[in-house]
Amino acid sequence: MGLVVSGCVLVMQEDLWGHRNILAKCHAGDFFGEPYAASPGAVLNISVVANEDCEIILFNIQRLLVTCPTACEHHQKLIRNLVSVLANKILILNDKITHVGKRTTRDKLLSYLSAESIKHSSLSFDIPFDRQQLADYLCIDRAAMSTEISKLQKEGFIKTNRNHFELTVSNDADLMRIQK
Repeated sequence: MGLVVSGCVLVMQEDLWGHRNILAKCHAGDFFGEPYAASPGAVLNISVVANEDCEIILFNIQRLLVTCPTACEHHQKLIRNLVSVLANKILILNDKITHVGKRTTRDKLLSYLSAESIKHSSLSFDIPFDRQQLADYLCIDRAAMSTEISKLQKEGFIKTNRNHFELTVSNDADLMRIQK
């Protein structure tokens, strides 16, 4: 498994036809590859690609999972932290499933933007992806996504500049219209 010390990496799956599915964007302090490293015999079907200059430390997870003979407190804490990291990854993937499980491009986009707004406790926030990465993350066509973003802007529900979004929800009637 890897630890991003500095910079940023994308964890992605790519099929035989070159369709990318971004699973995660990992920044300094984030781990990647731990489910595969902890599951002997698992088929490694992901790639980790540097999104910018980065420094990575690779760990042998088998050495981390086996406690030392003295069962020291440090090792136990390390294992607890690893379980916490894995649990957090499950929550993140649950969110992604929620977004990509929506039927339309608009619904996927709104689900994602709503979750980001809640995560940032603000109607104004930056997302961690550029437009192509966002389309790959949501498993949608970039052109279709751009069309929906334009429609949402024209309808007055969002304002956007690159990866910055501002959501506007003025009343229940608007909320019903945004979901159509």
